[in-house]
Amino acid sequence: MGRVIAVANQKGGVGKSTTSINLASCLAAEGKHVLTIDMDPQGNTTSGLGLDKNEQKFTVYDLLLGEASIDECIVREVFDNLDVLPSNVDLSGSEIELIGVERKEYILKDNVRQVKDEYDFVIIDCPPSLSMLTINAMTTADTVLVPIQCEYYALEGLSQLIYTISLVKERLNPNLDIEGVVFTMYDARTNLSLQVVENVKGYLKQNIYKTIIPRNVRLAEAPSHGLPINIYDPRSAGAEAYRALAEEVIASSDRN
Repeated sequence: MGRVIAVANQKGGVGKSTTSINLASCLAAEGKHVLTIDMDPQGNTTSGLGLDKNEQKFTVYDLLLGEASIDECIVREVFDNLDVLPSNVDLSGSEIELIGVERKEYILKDNVRQVKDEYDFVIIDCPPSLSMLTINAMTTADTVLVPIQCEYYALEGLSQLIYTISLVKERLNPNLDIEGVVFTMYDARTNLSLQVVENVKGYLKQNIYKTIIPRNVRLAEAPSHGLPINIYDPRSAGAEAYRALAEEVIASSDRN
């Protein structure tokens, strides 16, 4: 039975798509069968894994509107052990089109249930907002992984996100838990990064991953080549960090 992890933070630019792409790819490199679902209309995870988001026959949009099955939407073996459910800007209209649809919060869950047994991990990249798309992701997920950028406003919006997760748990998905927090864009040269890590540790009672993702040029370059970091530059600091994060996620999954 696959473990479903939603990567969420309503604050933009914290490394959600980077984490979704590279965690999924590093899990796949460890021999795990992984499905990555791109729930963000920007489609960054789709293009970051080398797919042309505007050339896909079916996307998450078609799935949510019932115009295609999940099997028709999944692009198989984009990399070894890694399948992708792509997205593009069409998805931004889905919220309005789903008004009045019954059980609209469960559409993704009902579809993922059909393929969940094929995968060890399902990684969902959420949009940077607490929208119906994010709620669909959280209703489907077992856990939420929260990337937090090491910057001054890191805690801003975090309490809102935790409140939303608890609300979804209470009303829609009683099994939902916080997987943990992962720090991204860490700059060892600044005191600020260190302060942010200490502040968040003091503020949160959640699991905080030991792995901290550094600010890394190669990590920033990789998406423009449509490659995850462990393939684009396997020796880079970014690749090492995401491999370590994947190992932590596997260990945590084995414990549960």
